[in-house]
Amino acid sequence: MKKIVLSTIAAIAVGVTSLSAGQQFYVNEDGQVFTTSATDRIAIDQKETDVFSHADKLKFNGLAYLGLTSTDYRAAESSKADTSKFELRRAYFQLKAYLLEDKKSYYRVTMDATNVAGYQTVILKYAYLYLNNVLPFTGVELGQVHRPWIDYEEHNSWGYRDIQKVFVEEKNTAHLTNSADLGFNFKTKTKYFDSEIGMFQGEGYHTAEANNDGMSLEWRATAHLLGVNGKDKFTKKTYADVSFYGQYNTRHTADTAAKSGYSDLVFGGLHAVFNTPAFQIAGQYILSTDTSDVTGEVSKQAGSGYNAHTIARFGSDHQYAVLGRYDSWTANKFIDADEVENRTYTLGASWQQNENVQWVANVTTTDNQNNSSLNANMYMLTAQVEF
Repeated sequence: MKKIVLSTIAAIAVGVTSLSAGQQFYVNEDGQVFTTSATDRIAIDQKETDVFSHADKLKFNGLAYLGLTSTDYRAAESSKADTSKFELRRAYFQLKAYLLEDKKSYYRVTMDATNVAGYQTVILKYAYLYLNNVLPFTGVELGQVHRPWIDYEEHNSWGYRDIQKVFVEEKNTAHLTNSADLGFNFKTKTKYFDSEIGMFQGEGYHTAEANNDGMSLEWRATAHLLGVNGKDKFTKKTYADVSFYGQYNTRHTADTAAKSGYSDLVFGGLHAVFNTPAFQIAGQYILSTDTSDVTGEVSKQAGSGYNAHTIARFGSDHQYAVLGRYDSWTANKFIDADEVENRTYTLGASWQQNENVQWVANVTTTDNQNNSSLNANMYMLTAQVEF
C-alpha cells in the first residue's frame, strides 16, 4: 500500500509538470505507475478541482529580503553584547484582482511577514480598491492604502529598502511615519507632474490608535523636470525630480512625555533626485514641529534633519553598483542645550544577478550624540528576491 501511495504522488507530480491535465494513470500490484492500461493494472481515480475567480484577471507577485547581520557595538561606549543573526526582513505576497471594465482598476491585498517578539508573524500591509480616472489623470485608493511619500522614494530614489528604510521612516533618524494606513489617497499622474493627497487614520498600519477622533492629512507633489517618471525602471532612465511632501496629524500618536498624552505633529520635506543609468544622486531636508499648545511640551518626533545618497553603477547592463548614504537628525528639546545629533553612515555594493535576485553587502555605522550605547557597526549581507 505504501508503494502505491508514493507512486501515486509521483504520478501526480509528473502529470502536473509534463503531461496533459486529462492524462489517465494506472498502477500494478507492485506499485509501479503507468500511462497505459493492461490486465494487471488498475486505473487510478482522478478528481479535479477547478481554480476559479469572479475577476477577469488575477496577478500574483512576491518580494522577500533575506539577510545576515553582524552588529559590533563599540566596546568603550556600550555594555550591549555583539550579535550575529539571520533575518527575514520582509516577505510580501501580493494579489491584484481586476474586477471592473476599466483594465487599470483593481483590488489589491498584500500580506507581509514581520518579526514580533522574536518570532515571525504575518500582517496585513495593503488591502484597497483602486479606481482609475475618477478625476482627470487621477485615480483613488480606498481602504488600507499607500501613504503619499515612502512608496515614491523607494521606487524613484532610494532603491535599497532591503538594507535601510527611507529617511522619513528610519528609526535612528527621523522616524516620523510609515508606508500604509487606513483612509483614501488620490493619485494624479501627468508627464511633468504627479501628486498624491489623502486623509488617513494617522497612526499607520502597525501602530495602535492613540485616539479615535484624530486624522492625518498627507500629501506629495513631484515635478518631473525632464518629463520622465523613473518608477520601477529608474536604473535605466534619465530623469530629474523635485518633490514637496508632508503630513498634518491631529492626535497623532501616544506620547507619555507629552502632558496632554498625545502629540499633534506637522512635518514637511523637500527632496530632489537626479538619475542616469550610470549614477544617481539625491538629497532631502525635513522639518517637523509640534503644534500642541500645552506649555512646556515638545513632541518626541519634533526636529529637523537631512540626508543624501549617491549610487554609481557599472557593468555591461549596469548590474553592479557602489552606494553611500548619510543621515542626520536633531530632535527638538525643551532645553536647547539638550538638542544633539543622531548620524548614520552607510557604504555598500550590490549586484543585480537577474531581474529576480539582487545581492547587497554593506556596513552601516550609527554615531549618536544623545545615546552612545546604541552606537555600532552593522555588517550586512542581503538577498532581495522578487517575482
